[in-house]
Amino acid sequence: MNALSAIVIRDLRVALRAGGGAGIGVIFFLTLVVIVPFAVGPDMPLLTRIGPAILWIGALLASLLGLGRIFSSDHEDGSLDQLLLCSVPLELIAAAKGLAHWLATGLPLVIVTPLLGLMLGVEPTVLGTVALTLLAGTPGVTFLGLVAAALSAAMPRGGLLSAVLVLPMSIPLLIFGVVSTHAAIADGAMAAPFRFLIAISLFFLVLGPVAAAAALRHVRD
Repeated sequence: MNALSAIVIRDLRVALRAGGGAGIGVIFFLTLVVIVPFAVGPDMPLLTRIGPAILWIGALLASLLGLGRIFSSDHEDGSLDQLLLCSVPLELIAAAKGLAHWLATGLPLVIVTPLLGLMLGVEPTVLGTVALTLLAGTPGVTFLGLVAAALSAAMPRGGLLSAVLVLPMSIPLLIFGVVSTHAAIADGAMAAPFRFLIAISLFFLVLGPVAAAAALRHVRD
């Protein structure tokens, strides 16, 4: 357990230091939210209606930016070989690195969502629902990205490949996240689509570390 905690703390420190990339997702998220009103025009009812979808799309794309760094830096400095030789199961190591990545990049997106949603004219009561769906869905995106990050760890431009691989498979999270929000707005009943969102996210939370560990062993061989 101490080894896993050390991995999480180490990755958080690397991500949060200058140039670590933890703030890139938030900056991208902010940029997208600022640009969209210029493209849509001064139609506040339209922005209010599509605001939750914009927030989800922005958070999803921002979550993809740093996936390539989860294992690539460890591969470059040789620490990945040490992790593979560690007595701790590789699946748990992959899960710890995924948790650290989500805490550094995914959680800040959830926190800033209410503030950015106000810029789109989204109702404050709706913003809570959007933040809740992102809190449930973004971990699934991260742990799905573990697999792509492990497969592309040894590639020189693995970050782009990771995003390309993850984006199509994360569409169900996007769909049920937006549907949950619209269901809550329409009749206050978001339970059914929200359960599907949680189920998909939990599926990736279980599958991601196992598949990432297998991919890392393949990369090493």
